[in-house]
Amino acid sequence: MPFLVLKKRSIIAFVIIFSVIVSASVWFFSKSDSLAVFNQTEGEKVREIHMVTGEFKSKLPDGKEIEAYRWDPGTIFLEKDEKVNLKIWGVNGMEHPFIIEGTDIKGVVKKAEETVVPLRFDKEGVYRLVCLTHPDKDNSGPMIAYIVVD
Repeated sequence: MPFLVLKKRSIIAFVIIFSVIVSASVWFFSKSDSLAVFNQTEGEKVREIHMVTGEFKSKLPDGKEIEAYRWDPGTIFLEKDEKVNLKIWGVNGMEHPFIIEGTDIKGVVKKAEETVVPLRFDKEGVYRLVCLTHPDKDNSGPMIAYIVVD
């Protein structure tokens, strides 16, 4: 009858590998809903910018109806390192999952709900807020807003 012999070194290596895998899994899944570019501490002055989701509809001469979804306002301006809460009110459309390109920011705006997105950019540039449901004209878009950081 064969015996299985485990050395102390093998057991320690297994425990370390298992701990690393569990830690990485916890970090990955807890990070998936992260919205902030930088953490904002309480008591600091934070500017609020309000935005809404909007929808435009029109009928073509042949009776076909077309529509387009938009963020309003379509462009917002921030200063580099300025702390801002972007408050997006869902007016039209049931939900709009979004990303801000060039960042880890993502979220969902739902109809009749306000989504608050804390922002603070450390690099100047133009960042696109893109609705993943309406990214182009073939999907009733483009539903893209521009965040200009000076």
